[in-house]
Amino acid sequence: MKAYLDNGNTTPVAGEVVEAMLPYFTEKYGHPLFIYSLGREANETVESASETIANTVGARGSELTFTSGATEANDLAVRGIAKANKDKGKHIVTSRVENPSVLRITEELERRGFEVDYLDVDSEGFIDLEQLEDLITNETILVSIIHASDEIGTIEPLKKVGKILKDQNHEILFHTDAAASYARIPIDMDEMNLDLVSISAHKIHGPKGIGALIAREGVNIEPINYGYLSLSNLRPGTENMPGIVGFQKAVELAFENFDSKIDHMKKLRDKLMEGVEEKIPETVLHGPRGGDRSPANVNYSFKRVEGESILMQLDMRGISVATGSACATRKLEPSHVLTAIGVKPAVAHGAIRFTLSRMNTEKEIDYTLEVLPEVVEKLRELSPIK
Repeated sequence: MKAYLDNGNTTPVAGEVVEAMLPYFTEKYGHPLFIYSLGREANETVESASETIANTVGARGSELTFTSGATEANDLAVRGIAKANKDKGKHIVTSRVENPSVLRITEELERRGFEVDYLDVDSEGFIDLEQLEDLITNETILVSIIHASDEIGTIEPLKKVGKILKDQNHEILFHTDAAASYARIPIDMDEMNLDLVSISAHKIHGPKGIGALIAREGVNIEPINYGYLSLSNLRPGTENMPGIVGFQKAVELAFENFDSKIDHMKKLRDKLMEGVEEKIPETVLHGPRGGDRSPANVNYSFKRVEGESILMQLDMRGISVATGSACATRKLEPSHVLTAIGVKPAVAHGAIRFTLSRMNTEKEIDYTLEVLPEVVEKLRELSPIK
């Protein structure tokens, strides 16, 4: 049997998505900029997809820019805001538990003269809201806080952050990386006072190579790349038509009977957590429990065992998991997220992340709970640490 439990890294593409994409490789190949019939059809397709996807977060299609994924969307959001607003100020606030696709951008901006403050988090990964209030100055132009941690599942209090920013005397733009939360946790840009949201298709059973930045009308943002004209004012180049169509179909599937899909993931998440804690001693849960945790995420450290060893043993039994955040799994140093929440290196190295999707089944969880205790016990027997 096989169990794919690394949906935080990427997801299998749904069959309906592939079917929707196929005609756009060989039959509907028009360029959306041009006014002949194939081009007009392509233009209408882009507009339809934009509306479908943007509406899921309470935005309009005209506020959406397609990108190659959430990494590019984060880059466009953070660097684009910094470029466009540097005359207003050069101060940015983010957190220590952001995805590397945000942290590497802020590190680059620091090298270019911007001041960046990184919010501390507590032992469950929640940002310090009082620290946020203290850090805001008249020079602050952007706050970027991840919606849900791709590694430990913590859902940050974006609504509270939005209220803090709204109550300030000057306009501060608010961005979230929602790649790990989109189609798993409801997002309402108005309710959260969000100005920019980054999302990706391959996290929700869509194709790789397509994502989006949704930026509210009137937000002052500059392109980070220049080149051939496209339908977008922010991103040059010919639109990825098969990817856009696949993204739209993946969104339609994800949001159809949305609540039941989320309930399904929560049920599997809780079953996995209960089984791990019942069957395996010396485990440490990373992140919160209950409603403040992503319905898709489970992350435990197994003491006296290396996470890489567990991963390889599970892989030999057909179970796919991850040892850290999706963008840092080949690194030898402890996860920056686990370090930020105070996990000691020896414990952090034993961390395994399970990420679920609506396609997972109870049988897969049962199989995992059958194999995982055996693997951990065997590895502990071989461990020199007793």
